[in-house]
Amino acid sequence: MGAVNKVPGISGGVVAFVMGFYEEFIYSLQKINLKAFKLLFNGRFKSFYNYINGKFLFLLIAGMVFSYFSVSLLLDFLIRKYELFVWSVFFGLIIGSIFYIAQDFKEWNRRNIIIVFMGVIAGISLSFLEPAAENDNLIFVFLCGIISVSGMTLPGLSGSFILMLLGNYVLLLVDSVNALFVTITDMAVLDFSFVNDSQRLRLLQVLASFTLGSLVGLVSLSHVLGYLLKHYKSATYAGIMGFIAGTLGVVWPWKEKVYKLDFSGNIIVDDAGNEVINNYVRYAPDFTSKETLLAVLFIVLGVVFVLAMAWSERRNKLKAHQS
Repeated sequence: MGAVNKVPGISGGVVAFVMGFYEEFIYSLQKINLKAFKLLFNGRFKSFYNYINGKFLFLLIAGMVFSYFSVSLLLDFLIRKYELFVWSVFFGLIIGSIFYIAQDFKEWNRRNIIIVFMGVIAGISLSFLEPAAENDNLIFVFLCGIISVSGMTLPGLSGSFILMLLGNYVLLLVDSVNALFVTITDMAVLDFSFVNDSQRLRLLQVLASFTLGSLVGLVSLSHVLGYLLKHYKSATYAGIMGFIAGTLGVVWPWKEKVYKLDFSGNIIVDDAGNEVINNYVRYAPDFTSKETLLAVLFIVLGVVFVLAMAWSERRNKLKAHQS
C-alpha cells in the first residue's frame, strides 16, 4: 500500500481490496474514537492496543512506512526506465480487481447498477481535470492531507493523483520527504546545521501539516466508510466498482507526459532534478509494435496475479473454515 500510494493513478485501497483486508482496515481505523483516547489517557495501554486492533494497524502502517522509503524507490526507478510496462501491470491489476469484486457481487438491482454508472462517470471526470499550481500554505497543505489520504480508504481514488491535481505532488511527496530523509541523516551524524536552513525548516513544517491532515482524514473517512459498509454494503461496493472502472483512464499505459512550463516556456525542474509533470496525453496503442504486444502481456500478468491472489485467499478461508 505504501509503495503504490506514491504512484499517481494507483490506489492503496485497491491493494487492500485485492489482499482481502479492506473491511478489517476500515473497521480498525473506525476504532480510533473517543473511547480509544479515554483508554489511552487513563494509562490502559493494553486495552487501547486491543481495542483498536493494534497488531494489525501497527504491522500495516510499519509496512507502508518501510515501503515508502524502500520499495517505492524501486518503483520510481522502474517507472523511469520501463514506464509503459509498469503502467501495463497496474492496468491489469485494476482490471483484475474489478473482476474480483464483481465476482462476489450478487445484488445487481436497478439502484446498484445506477450507482455503478455514477461511479464510472465520477472516475472518468477525475481523469480529465487540469492540475492546479503549487501552494505551500500550511492550511491548504493540511486540507491536501485530508483529501489525499482518500486513496488509502477509497479503492480506485489515487491520493497521489489527487495531489497532482491539487498542484502539490512534488512538494509533498518528493521535496518534503527528501527534506525529512536528509534531516534524519544529518541528525544521525549529530549535524544540526539544518536549523539555520529556512527552506529545509519550511519543508519540514509542510510535511508535518500534511501528515496531521492525513491522520485526520484517515480516521474521519474510515468512520464514514464504516457506516456505509455496515448499512449500505452492496451500494458502497457498487460505487467502488464503478469508480475503479472509471479511473482506468488515469492508469492507461499508452500516454505521453505533458511537463509543467515556466513563463519562458522552459520545463520546470524540482529540487531533486526531476522534470515536473503537469498531465498526460493518452493515445491508442500500435498493435504492430513488439513493445505494445509485450505491454499487453504485462496487462494479462497483472490480471492473473490478482485472480491468483483471490484464489489463494478463498482457499485459505476454506481451510480455516474446515479446521
